[in-house]
Amino acid sequence: MIFDQTPSGFPADKRESRMTNELDGSRNMPAVTLTNIHKSFDGRPAVSSASLEVEWGEVHALLGENGAGKSTLMNVLCGIYTPDGGSVSIGESGQRAGTPSAAIDLGVGFVHQHFMLIENFTVAENIFLYCGEKLGYASPEAMSKFIADHAADVGLFVRPEALIGSISIAEKQRVEILKILLGGAKTLILDEPTAVLTDDESSAVLGLLQEMAKDGHAVILITHKLREVLGYSDRVTIMRDGKTVMSGAATKGLTRSQISHAMVGDKTQAIERDFWALGDVRMSVQNLSTEQTGGAGGVHGVSFGVRAGEIFGIAGVGGNGQPELVEALIGLRSVKAGKIEMDGTDVAQANVRRLRTKGMRYIPADRFKSGLTANLKVYENFGSTNVSRNRFGAWFRVDRAKMRRETDAAIEEHNIIGCQARTTSRLLSGGNAQKLLLARELDRDASVIVAHSPTRGLDVQARKSVHMSLLEAARKGAACILVSEDLEEVLGLSTTIAVMNRGKFAGILQQEEITRERIGELMLGHA
Repeated sequence: MIFDQTPSGFPADKRESRMTNELDGSRNMPAVTLTNIHKSFDGRPAVSSASLEVEWGEVHALLGENGAGKSTLMNVLCGIYTPDGGSVSIGESGQRAGTPSAAIDLGVGFVHQHFMLIENFTVAENIFLYCGEKLGYASPEAMSKFIADHAADVGLFVRPEALIGSISIAEKQRVEILKILLGGAKTLILDEPTAVLTDDESSAVLGLLQEMAKDGHAVILITHKLREVLGYSDRVTIMRDGKTVMSGAATKGLTRSQISHAMVGDKTQAIERDFWALGDVRMSVQNLSTEQTGGAGGVHGVSFGVRAGEIFGIAGVGGNGQPELVEALIGLRSVKAGKIEMDGTDVAQANVRRLRTKGMRYIPADRFKSGLTANLKVYENFGSTNVSRNRFGAWFRVDRAKMRRETDAAIEEHNIIGCQARTTSRLLSGGNAQKLLLARELDRDASVIVAHSPTRGLDVQARKSVHMSLLEAARKGAACILVSEDLEEVLGLSTTIAVMNRGKFAGILQQEEITRERIGELMLGHA
Protein backbone atom coordinates (compact mmCIF):
# COMPACT_ATOMS: atom_id res chain seq x y z
CA MET A 1 0.00 0.00 0.00
CA ILE A 2 1.15 3.55 -0.63
CA PHE A 3 0.38 4.57 2.93
CA ASP A 4 -0.56 3.05 6.24
CA GLN A 5 -2.20 5.27 8.82
CA THR A 6 -1.58 3.56 12.17
CA PRO A 7 1.16 4.19 14.75
CA SER A 8 4.41 2.38 14.21
CA GLY A 9 3.82 0.35 17.37
CA PHE A 10 1.10 -1.58 15.50
CA PRO A 11 2.57 -4.77 13.86
CA ALA A 12 3.36 -4.16 10.19
CA ASP A 13 1.38 -7.11 8.80
CA LYS A 14 -1.71 -6.17 10.84
CA ARG A 15 -1.39 -2.51 9.82
CA GLU A 16 -1.33 -3.57 6.16
CA SER A 17 -4.26 -5.94 6.58
CA ARG A 18 -6.35 -3.35 8.39
CA MET A 19 -5.87 -0.67 5.70
CA THR A 20 -6.53 -3.11 2.86
CA ASN A 21 -9.73 -4.35 4.46
CA GLU A 22 -10.94 -0.78 5.00
CA LEU A 23 -10.55 0.08 1.33
CA ASP A 24 -11.72 -3.26 -0.10
CA GLY A 25 -14.79 -3.31 2.11
CA SER A 26 -15.86 0.09 0.80
CA ARG A 27 -15.74 -0.90 -2.86
CA ASN A 28 -19.24 -2.41 -2.82
CA MET A 29 -20.48 1.17 -3.14
CA PRO A 30 -19.02 4.33 -4.70
CA ALA A 31 -16.69 6.35 -2.53
CA VAL A 32 -18.98 9.39 -2.74
CA THR A 33 -22.47 9.98 -4.11
CA LEU A 34 -24.14 13.39 -4.04
CA THR A 35 -27.57 13.57 -5.67
CA ASN A 36 -29.66 16.66 -6.51
CA ILE A 37 -27.94 18.88 -3.94
CA HIS A 38 -29.48 22.29 -3.28
CA LYS A 39 -27.86 25.03 -1.17
CA SER A 40 -28.69 28.74 -0.91
CA PHE A 41 -27.17 31.69 0.96
CA ASP A 42 -29.19 34.80 1.77
CA GLY A 43 -31.92 33.44 -0.48
CA ARG A 44 -29.57 33.07 -3.46
CA PRO A 45 -28.88 29.54 -4.75
CA ALA A 46 -25.21 28.53 -4.83
CA VAL A 47 -25.94 25.00 -6.10
CA SER A 48 -29.13 23.64 -7.59
CA SER A 49 -29.73 20.01 -8.60
CA ALA A 50 -25.98 19.33 -8.45
CA SER A 51 -24.80 15.72 -8.48
CA LEU A 52 -21.46 13.90 -8.28
CA GLU A 53 -20.45 10.23 -8.06
CA VAL A 54 -16.83 9.23 -7.44
CA GLU A 55 -15.56 5.64 -7.59
CA TRP A 56 -12.73 4.07 -5.64
CA GLY A 57 -9.43 3.93 -7.48
CA GLU A 58 -9.96 7.00 -9.68
CA VAL A 59 -8.84 10.59 -9.99
CA HIS A 60 -12.09 12.45 -10.63
CA ALA A 61 -11.72 16.02 -11.90
CA LEU A 62 -14.33 18.59 -10.83
CA LEU A 63 -14.44 21.60 -13.12
CA GLY A 64 -16.38 24.82 -13.39
CA GLU A 65 -15.96 28.56 -13.36
CA ASN A 66 -15.47 30.38 -10.07
CA GLY A 67 -18.93 30.65 -8.58
CA ALA A 68 -20.14 27.53 -10.42
CA GLY A 69 -20.73 25.81 -7.08
CA LYS A 70 -17.73 23.45 -6.80
CA SER A 71 -16.56 24.62 -3.38
CA THR A 72 -20.12 24.73 -2.03
CA LEU A 73 -20.71 21.15 -3.19
CA MET A 74 -17.48 19.99 -1.54
CA ASN A 75 -18.34 21.85 1.66
CA VAL A 76 -21.65 19.96 1.73
CA LEU A 77 -19.75 16.69 1.30
CA CYS A 78 -17.39 17.62 4.16
CA GLY A 79 -20.13 18.59 6.60
CA ILE A 80 -19.25 22.28 6.59
CA TYR A 81 -22.62 23.17 5.04
CA THR A 82 -25.96 21.42 5.55
CA PRO A 83 -27.73 20.96 2.20
CA ASP A 84 -31.21 22.45 1.73
CA GLY A 85 -32.14 19.42 -0.36
CA GLY A 86 -30.74 16.26 -1.93
CA SER A 87 -28.82 13.31 -0.54
CA VAL A 88 -25.20 12.56 0.38
CA SER A 89 -23.72 9.06 0.69
CA ILE A 90 -20.15 8.40 1.81
CA GLY A 91 -18.58 4.94 1.39
CA GLU A 92 -20.18 1.69 2.35
CA SER A 93 -21.94 3.26 5.36
CA GLY A 94 -23.96 5.51 3.06
CA GLN A 95 -23.93 8.19 5.74
CA ARG A 96 -23.90 11.95 5.33
CA ALA A 97 -21.35 13.87 7.37
CA GLY A 98 -23.22 16.28 9.62
CA THR A 99 -20.02 17.99 10.81
CA PRO A 100 -16.43 18.35 9.56
CA SER A 101 -15.21 15.96 12.27
CA ALA A 102 -17.79 13.39 11.16
CA ALA A 103 -16.49 13.68 7.60
CA ILE A 104 -12.96 13.01 8.84
CA ASP A 105 -14.23 9.96 10.73
CA LEU A 106 -15.89 8.76 7.51
CA GLY A 107 -12.55 9.00 5.72
CA VAL A 108 -12.99 12.28 3.80
CA GLY A 109 -10.02 14.66 3.76
CA PHE A 110 -10.05 18.15 2.20
CA VAL A 111 -6.93 20.09 1.16
CA HIS A 112 -8.24 23.62 0.69
CA GLN A 113 -6.78 26.09 -1.80
CA HIS A 114 -6.00 28.39 1.14
CA PHE A 115 -4.07 26.15 3.48
CA MET A 116 -5.53 25.38 6.91
CA LEU A 117 -2.22 25.54 8.78
CA ILE A 118 -1.11 27.61 11.77
CA GLU A 119 1.90 29.61 10.60
CA ASN A 120 3.71 29.89 13.96
CA PHE A 121 3.31 26.18 14.79
CA THR A 122 5.65 23.44 13.58
CA VAL A 123 4.73 20.79 11.03
CA ALA A 124 4.43 18.21 13.82
CA GLU A 125 2.24 20.51 15.93
CA ASN A 126 -0.14 21.15 13.03
CA ILE A 127 -0.50 17.46 12.24
CA PHE A 128 -0.84 16.60 15.93
CA LEU A 129 -3.75 19.05 16.28
CA TYR A 130 -5.49 17.41 13.31
CA CYS A 131 -5.09 13.73 14.19
CA GLY A 132 -2.63 13.20 17.06
CA GLU A 133 -5.24 11.96 19.52
CA LYS A 134 -6.74 9.68 16.88
CA LEU A 135 -3.34 8.10 16.29
CA GLY A 136 -2.70 7.63 19.98
CA TYR A 137 0.12 10.11 20.51
CA ALA A 138 0.34 12.29 23.60
CA SER A 139 2.40 15.15 22.13
CA PRO A 140 3.81 16.50 18.86
CA GLU A 141 7.27 15.37 19.94
CA ALA A 142 6.06 11.80 20.40
CA MET A 143 4.77 11.54 16.84
CA SER A 144 7.57 13.45 15.05
CA LYS A 145 9.49 10.30 14.09
CA PHE A 146 6.27 8.65 12.90
CA ILE A 147 5.57 11.69 10.70
CA ALA A 148 9.08 11.67 9.22
CA ASP A 149 8.98 7.90 8.52
CA HIS A 150 5.58 7.93 6.83
CA ALA A 151 6.28 11.11 4.88
CA ALA A 152 9.26 9.34 3.31
CA ASP A 153 7.10 6.30 2.51
CA VAL A 154 4.90 8.33 0.16
CA GLY A 155 7.48 10.81 -1.11
CA LEU A 156 6.01 13.69 0.92
CA PHE A 157 9.28 14.78 2.46
CA VAL A 158 8.67 17.19 5.34
CA ARG A 159 10.64 18.34 8.39
CA PRO A 160 8.46 17.79 11.49
CA GLU A 161 10.36 20.44 13.46
CA ALA A 162 10.06 23.19 10.82
CA LEU A 163 7.80 26.19 11.45
CA ILE A 164 5.00 26.42 8.87
CA GLY A 165 5.77 30.11 8.37
CA SER A 166 9.33 29.30 7.33
CA ILE A 167 8.66 26.67 4.65
CA SER A 168 7.80 27.06 0.98
CA ILE A 169 4.35 26.85 -0.63
CA ALA A 170 5.21 23.43 -2.09
CA GLU A 171 6.22 22.16 1.36
CA LYS A 172 2.96 23.44 2.86
CA GLN A 173 1.09 21.54 0.17
CA ARG A 174 2.89 18.35 1.15
CA VAL A 175 2.10 18.94 4.83
CA GLU A 176 -1.61 19.35 4.04
CA ILE A 177 -1.75 16.11 2.04
CA LEU A 178 0.23 14.21 4.68
CA LYS A 179 -2.05 15.61 7.40
CA ILE A 180 -5.25 14.23 5.90
CA LEU A 181 -3.62 10.90 5.05
CA LEU A 182 -2.45 10.49 8.62
CA GLY A 183 -5.99 11.37 9.69
CA GLY A 184 -7.23 8.30 7.81
CA ALA A 185 -8.52 9.88 4.60
CA LYS A 186 -9.63 7.38 1.95
CA THR A 187 -11.42 10.00 -0.17
CA LEU A 188 -9.16 12.99 -0.87
CA ILE A 189 -10.41 16.37 -2.12
CA LEU A 190 -7.81 18.82 -3.41
CA ASP A 191 -8.88 22.34 -4.37
CA GLU A 192 -6.51 23.86 -6.97
CA PRO A 193 -3.50 21.97 -5.55
CA THR A 194 -1.08 23.28 -8.19
CA ALA A 195 -2.19 26.94 -8.32
CA VAL A 196 1.00 28.18 -6.64
CA LEU A 197 3.43 25.41 -7.61
CA THR A 198 6.07 25.24 -10.33
CA ASP A 199 5.61 22.82 -13.24
CA ASP A 200 7.94 20.26 -11.67
CA GLU A 201 6.24 20.53 -8.28
CA SER A 202 2.83 20.25 -9.94
CA SER A 203 3.82 17.11 -11.84
CA ALA A 204 5.09 15.55 -8.60
CA VAL A 205 1.83 16.26 -6.73
CA LEU A 206 -0.40 15.08 -9.58
CA GLY A 207 1.69 11.93 -10.03
CA LEU A 208 1.32 11.21 -6.31
CA LEU A 209 -2.47 11.58 -6.60
CA GLN A 210 -2.50 9.05 -9.45
CA GLU A 211 -0.50 6.62 -7.31
CA MET A 212 -2.96 7.05 -4.43
CA ALA A 213 -5.87 6.31 -6.77
CA LYS A 214 -4.13 3.18 -8.08
CA ASP A 215 -3.68 2.14 -4.47
CA GLY A 216 -7.44 2.25 -3.88
CA HIS A 217 -8.16 5.79 -2.71
CA ALA A 218 -10.72 8.07 -4.36
CA VAL A 219 -9.32 11.46 -5.40
CA ILE A 220 -11.42 14.53 -6.28
CA LEU A 221 -9.27 17.07 -8.13
CA ILE A 222 -10.65 20.60 -8.41
CA THR A 223 -8.66 22.46 -11.05
CA HIS A 224 -9.00 24.99 -13.85
CA LYS A 225 -6.05 23.66 -15.84
CA LEU A 226 -7.19 21.56 -18.78
CA ARG A 227 -3.73 20.03 -19.11
CA GLU A 228 -4.12 18.55 -15.64
CA VAL A 229 -7.61 17.24 -16.37
CA LEU A 230 -6.61 15.57 -19.63
CA GLY A 231 -3.27 14.30 -18.34
CA TYR A 232 -4.06 13.06 -14.84
CA SER A 233 -7.79 12.38 -14.33
CA ASP A 234 -9.87 9.30 -15.17
CA ARG A 235 -13.29 10.96 -15.24
CA VAL A 236 -14.58 14.51 -15.11
CA THR A 237 -17.69 16.27 -13.78
CA ILE A 238 -18.36 19.86 -14.88
CA MET A 239 -20.55 22.42 -13.13
CA ARG A 240 -21.98 25.67 -14.46
CA ASP A 241 -24.23 28.17 -12.67
CA GLY A 242 -24.65 25.80 -9.70
CA LYS A 243 -25.75 22.83 -11.82
CA THR A 244 -24.01 19.70 -13.09
CA VAL A 245 -23.73 19.95 -16.88
CA MET A 246 -21.39 16.99 -17.48
CA SER A 247 -21.46 14.07 -15.05
CA GLY A 248 -18.67 11.53 -14.69
CA ALA A 249 -17.58 11.52 -18.33
CA ALA A 250 -14.48 9.48 -19.18
CA THR A 251 -11.62 11.90 -19.70
CA LYS A 252 -10.10 9.80 -22.46
CA GLY A 253 -11.50 11.00 -25.77
CA LEU A 254 -12.64 14.42 -24.53
CA THR A 255 -11.19 17.47 -26.29
CA ARG A 256 -10.18 20.82 -24.84
CA SER A 257 -12.97 22.53 -26.77
CA GLN A 258 -15.61 20.14 -25.42
CA ILE A 259 -14.50 20.77 -21.84
CA SER A 260 -14.21 24.54 -22.32
CA HIS A 261 -17.65 24.77 -23.90
CA ALA A 262 -19.22 22.76 -21.07
CA MET A 263 -17.61 25.10 -18.52
CA VAL A 264 -18.57 28.44 -20.06
CA GLY A 265 -21.32 27.62 -22.54
CA ASP A 266 -21.48 30.12 -25.36
CA LYS A 267 -19.77 32.92 -23.42
CA THR A 268 -17.09 34.78 -25.32
CA GLN A 269 -13.63 34.29 -23.81
CA ALA A 270 -11.36 36.51 -25.90
CA ILE A 271 -10.41 40.03 -24.79
CA GLU A 272 -10.38 42.72 -27.43
CA ARG A 273 -7.17 44.54 -26.51
CA ASP A 274 -6.81 47.95 -28.10
CA PHE A 275 -4.29 50.72 -27.44
CA TRP A 276 -4.56 54.41 -26.59
CA ALA A 277 -2.27 57.39 -26.13
CA LEU A 278 -0.19 57.34 -22.96
CA GLY A 279 0.20 60.29 -20.62
CA ASP A 280 2.98 61.50 -18.34
CA VAL A 281 5.03 59.26 -16.07
CA ARG A 282 3.00 58.57 -12.91
CA MET A 283 5.49 56.25 -11.18
CA SER A 284 9.25 56.43 -11.49
CA VAL A 285 11.61 53.92 -9.85
CA GLN A 286 15.34 54.67 -9.90
CA ASN A 287 18.11 52.27 -8.82
CA LEU A 288 15.87 50.65 -6.22
CA SER A 289 17.39 48.16 -3.78
CA THR A 290 15.62 46.62 -0.80
CA GLU A 291 16.56 45.25 2.56
CA GLN A 292 16.92 41.48 2.66
CA THR A 293 14.92 39.75 5.41
CA GLY A 294 14.17 36.14 6.22
CA GLY A 295 16.53 34.83 3.55
CA ALA A 296 14.71 36.67 0.74
CA GLY A 297 16.90 37.63 -2.18
CA GLY A 298 15.79 41.25 -2.35
CA VAL A 299 15.87 43.75 -5.22
CA HIS A 300 19.11 45.16 -6.65
CA GLY A 301 19.30 48.39 -8.67
CA VAL A 302 15.92 48.22 -10.45
CA SER A 303 14.84 51.22 -12.56
CA PHE A 304 11.69 51.80 -14.62
CA GLY A 305 8.90 54.28 -15.28
CA VAL A 306 5.18 53.76 -15.85
CA ARG A 307 3.05 56.32 -17.68
CA ALA A 308 -0.62 57.15 -17.29
CA GLY A 309 -2.62 54.63 -19.32
CA GLU A 310 0.21 52.09 -19.45
CA ILE A 311 0.23 48.49 -18.24
CA PHE A 312 3.84 47.69 -17.37
CA GLY A 313 4.24 43.91 -17.17
CA ILE A 314 6.90 42.22 -15.04
CA ALA A 315 7.53 38.59 -16.02
CA GLY A 316 9.92 36.03 -14.57
CA VAL A 317 10.25 32.71 -12.82
CA GLY A 318 8.93 32.87 -9.25
CA GLY A 319 11.45 33.62 -6.52
CA ASN A 320 13.50 36.18 -8.45
CA GLY A 321 12.60 39.19 -6.32
CA GLN A 322 9.06 39.91 -7.51
CA PRO A 323 7.39 39.82 -4.05
CA GLU A 324 10.13 42.01 -2.58
CA LEU A 325 9.70 44.57 -5.37
CA VAL A 326 5.93 44.65 -4.90
CA GLU A 327 6.29 45.09 -1.12
CA ALA A 328 8.70 48.00 -1.63
CA LEU A 329 6.34 49.71 -4.08
CA ILE A 330 3.33 49.50 -1.75
CA GLY A 331 5.19 50.50 1.41
CA LEU A 332 5.54 47.13 3.14
CA ARG A 333 9.32 46.68 2.73
CA SER A 334 12.14 49.06 3.59
CA VAL A 335 14.01 50.70 0.74
CA LYS A 336 17.75 50.34 1.16
CA ALA A 337 18.72 52.63 -1.72
CA GLY A 338 17.18 54.44 -4.67
CA LYS A 339 14.04 56.46 -5.31
CA ILE A 340 10.34 55.83 -5.81
CA GLU A 341 8.27 58.76 -7.06
CA MET A 342 4.53 59.07 -7.63
CA ASP A 343 3.50 62.04 -9.77
CA GLY A 344 6.84 63.70 -8.98
CA THR A 345 6.69 63.17 -5.20
CA ASP A 346 9.30 61.02 -3.44
CA VAL A 347 7.46 58.18 -1.65
CA ALA A 348 10.35 55.77 -1.04
CA GLN A 349 9.89 56.03 2.73
CA ALA A 350 6.12 56.58 2.73
CA ASN A 351 3.86 54.31 4.75
CA VAL A 352 0.83 52.48 3.35
CA ARG A 353 -1.65 55.13 4.47
CA ARG A 354 0.24 57.96 2.78
CA LEU A 355 0.62 55.92 -0.42
CA ARG A 356 -3.10 55.20 -0.54
CA THR A 357 -3.82 58.89 -0.06
CA LYS A 358 -1.61 59.53 -3.11
CA GLY A 359 -3.65 57.03 -5.13
CA MET A 360 -1.70 53.78 -4.70
CA ARG A 361 -3.91 50.68 -5.04
CA TYR A 362 -2.93 47.03 -4.57
CA ILE A 363 -4.35 43.76 -5.90
CA PRO A 364 -2.54 40.89 -4.11
CA ALA A 365 -1.86 37.31 -5.18
CA ASP A 366 -3.59 35.96 -2.05
CA ARG A 367 -6.89 37.83 -1.87
CA PHE A 368 -7.87 36.67 1.64
CA LYS A 369 -4.44 36.83 3.26
CA SER A 370 -3.48 40.28 1.97
CA GLY A 371 -6.61 41.91 0.56
CA LEU A 372 -9.79 40.94 2.38
CA THR A 373 -10.72 39.86 5.90
CA ALA A 374 -12.62 36.59 5.54
CA ASN A 375 -14.90 37.00 8.57
CA LEU A 376 -15.98 40.58 7.85
CA LYS A 377 -19.16 41.31 5.92
CA VAL A 378 -18.84 42.19 2.24
CA TYR A 379 -19.76 45.83 2.91
CA GLU A 380 -17.18 46.07 5.71
CA ASN A 381 -14.41 44.87 3.39
CA PHE A 382 -15.59 47.17 0.62
CA GLY A 383 -15.68 50.26 2.81
CA SER A 384 -12.72 49.56 5.09
CA THR A 385 -10.09 51.48 3.13
CA ASN A 386 -12.20 54.66 3.04
CA VAL A 387 -13.08 54.93 6.73
CA SER A 388 -9.91 56.93 7.50
CA ARG A 389 -10.79 59.34 4.66
CA ASN A 390 -14.18 60.07 6.29
CA ARG A 391 -16.06 58.89 3.20
CA PHE A 392 -18.68 57.34 5.49
CA GLY A 393 -18.58 59.96 8.19
CA ALA A 394 -16.15 60.39 11.08
CA TRP A 395 -14.27 57.25 12.10
CA PHE A 396 -15.99 57.20 15.50
CA ARG A 397 -19.45 57.34 13.91
CA VAL A 398 -19.36 55.42 10.65
CA ASP A 399 -22.49 55.60 8.48
CA ARG A 400 -22.92 51.88 7.88
CA ALA A 401 -26.14 52.36 5.93
CA LYS A 402 -24.30 54.50 3.37
CA MET A 403 -21.50 51.91 3.25
CA ARG A 404 -24.06 49.16 2.50
CA ARG A 405 -25.74 51.26 -0.21
CA GLU A 406 -22.45 51.85 -1.98
CA THR A 407 -21.57 48.17 -1.63
CA ASP A 408 -24.91 47.13 -3.16
CA ALA A 409 -24.18 49.43 -6.10
CA ALA A 410 -20.70 47.91 -6.51
CA ILE A 411 -22.13 44.37 -6.37
CA GLU A 412 -24.48 45.26 -9.21
CA GLU A 413 -21.88 47.14 -11.27
CA HIS A 414 -19.19 44.46 -10.98
CA ASN A 415 -21.56 41.48 -11.24
CA ILE A 416 -20.46 39.97 -7.90
CA ILE A 417 -22.61 36.84 -7.84
CA GLY A 418 -24.11 35.03 -4.85
CA CYS A 419 -23.85 37.72 -2.20
CA GLN A 420 -25.40 40.77 -0.63
CA ALA A 421 -23.78 43.58 1.34
CA ARG A 422 -24.31 41.70 4.62
CA THR A 423 -22.90 38.36 3.36
CA THR A 424 -19.83 37.10 5.21
CA SER A 425 -16.90 37.50 2.82
CA ARG A 426 -15.47 34.01 3.34
CA LEU A 427 -18.57 32.59 1.64
CA LEU A 428 -17.55 34.20 -1.68
CA SER A 429 -15.96 32.08 -4.39
CA GLY A 430 -12.44 33.00 -5.47
CA GLY A 431 -13.62 34.86 -8.56
CA ASN A 432 -16.29 36.84 -6.71
CA ALA A 433 -13.88 37.67 -3.88
CA GLN A 434 -11.50 39.05 -6.51
CA LYS A 435 -14.32 41.10 -8.06
CA LEU A 436 -15.02 42.59 -4.63
CA LEU A 437 -11.35 43.46 -4.24
CA LEU A 438 -11.27 45.07 -7.69
CA ALA A 439 -14.44 47.05 -6.97
CA ARG A 440 -12.75 48.50 -3.88
CA GLU A 441 -9.27 49.11 -5.28
CA LEU A 442 -10.04 50.39 -8.78
CA ASP A 443 -11.87 53.49 -7.61
CA ARG A 444 -11.91 56.93 -9.20
CA ASP A 445 -8.88 58.06 -7.17
CA ALA A 446 -6.57 55.23 -8.28
CA SER A 447 -3.43 56.68 -9.87
CA VAL A 448 -0.99 53.74 -9.58
CA ILE A 449 -2.20 50.13 -9.44
CA VAL A 450 0.11 47.28 -8.45
CA ALA A 451 -1.42 43.92 -9.40
CA HIS A 452 0.49 40.85 -8.24
CA SER A 453 -0.74 37.61 -9.88
CA PRO A 454 -4.31 39.00 -9.86
CA THR A 455 -5.87 35.92 -11.53
CA ARG A 456 -4.08 33.17 -9.59
CA GLY A 457 -6.46 30.22 -9.14
CA LEU A 458 -9.26 31.81 -11.20
CA ASP A 459 -11.11 30.27 -14.14
CA VAL A 460 -11.28 31.57 -17.71
CA GLN A 461 -14.30 33.84 -17.28
CA ALA A 462 -13.15 35.27 -13.93
CA ARG A 463 -9.70 35.93 -15.43
CA LYS A 464 -11.34 37.83 -18.26
CA SER A 465 -13.29 39.97 -15.79
CA VAL A 466 -10.09 40.88 -13.92
CA HIS A 467 -8.23 41.66 -17.15
CA MET A 468 -11.01 43.90 -18.44
CA SER A 469 -11.08 45.78 -15.13
CA LEU A 470 -7.32 46.44 -15.34
CA LEU A 471 -7.60 47.58 -18.96
CA GLU A 472 -10.45 49.94 -18.08
CA ALA A 473 -8.47 51.42 -15.18
CA ALA A 474 -5.51 52.03 -17.51
CA ARG A 475 -7.78 53.54 -20.13
CA LYS A 476 -8.99 56.04 -17.51
CA GLY A 477 -5.41 57.14 -16.82
CA ALA A 478 -4.04 54.91 -14.06
CA ALA A 479 -0.49 53.57 -14.30
CA CYS A 480 -0.69 49.79 -13.89
CA ILE A 481 2.15 47.49 -12.82
CA LEU A 482 1.29 43.85 -13.53
CA VAL A 483 3.56 41.29 -11.83
CA SER A 484 2.75 37.74 -12.92
CA GLU A 485 4.36 34.37 -13.54
CA ASP A 486 1.63 33.69 -16.11
CA LEU A 487 3.30 34.67 -19.38
CA GLU A 488 0.00 34.61 -21.29
CA GLU A 489 -1.39 37.19 -18.89
CA VAL A 490 1.63 39.48 -19.21
CA LEU A 491 1.73 39.17 -23.01
CA GLY A 492 -2.01 39.76 -23.38
CA LEU A 493 -2.22 42.96 -21.31
CA SER A 494 1.14 44.74 -21.28
CA THR A 495 2.42 47.53 -23.50
CA THR A 496 5.91 47.20 -21.99
CA ILE A 497 7.42 44.07 -20.41
CA ALA A 498 10.35 43.78 -18.00
CA VAL A 499 11.85 40.40 -17.15
CA MET A 500 13.05 39.90 -13.59
CA ASN A 501 15.98 37.61 -12.84
CA ARG A 502 17.86 37.31 -9.53
CA GLY A 503 16.44 40.55 -8.15
CA LYS A 504 17.28 42.64 -11.22
CA PHE A 505 15.68 43.51 -14.54
CA ALA A 506 17.36 41.33 -17.15
CA GLY A 507 15.76 43.51 -19.82
CA ILE A 508 12.87 45.87 -20.59
CA LEU A 509 11.08 45.24 -23.89
CA GLN A 510 8.95 47.79 -25.67
CA GLN A 511 5.89 46.66 -27.59
CA GLU A 512 7.69 46.21 -30.92
CA GLU A 513 10.48 44.15 -29.25
CA ILE A 514 8.27 41.67 -27.41
CA THR A 515 8.54 38.03 -28.48
CA ARG A 516 8.15 34.81 -26.49
CA GLU A 517 11.63 33.74 -27.49
CA ARG A 518 13.25 36.94 -26.22
CA ILE A 519 11.34 36.80 -22.94
CA GLY A 520 12.37 33.16 -22.51
CA GLU A 521 16.01 34.04 -23.06
CA LEU A 522 15.85 36.79 -20.42
CA MET A 523 14.00 34.57 -17.93
CA LEU A 524 16.55 31.77 -18.21
CA GLY A 525 19.64 33.95 -18.62
CA HIS A 526 21.92 35.24 -15.90
CA ALA A 527 21.25 38.80 -14.87
